[in-house]
Amino acid sequence: MAASKASLALFLVALTVSSAVLGLAPGAGAATACTPTQLTPCAPSIIGNAAPTAACCAKLKAHPASCFCQYKKDPNMKRYVNSPNGKKVFAACKVPLPKC
Repeated sequence: MAASKASLALFLVALTVSSAVLGLAPGAGAATACTPTQLTPCAPSIIGNAAPTAACCAKLKAHPASCFCQYKKDPNMKRYVNSPNGKKVFAACKVPLPKC
């Protein structure tokens, strides 16, 4: 249980750090739309083994697909997007991961 809470905390920190970095990225327009903190409803599914909620799926579907390519390259986020649980969440929500 403690390890799960630590993983969730690490995920939330990664979301916050990535949001700050992506928000400050030069060339701005699309980068400011990439706000990983919007995906926090998916944290229990990506970190744990919970089924994704309707809120999680709605957030994934509303999130710009180009952002997922940025997250795949971000050292703080790629382990979550590319993880087996991350891929299961995308599949369960019927959101295709873009090929970057």
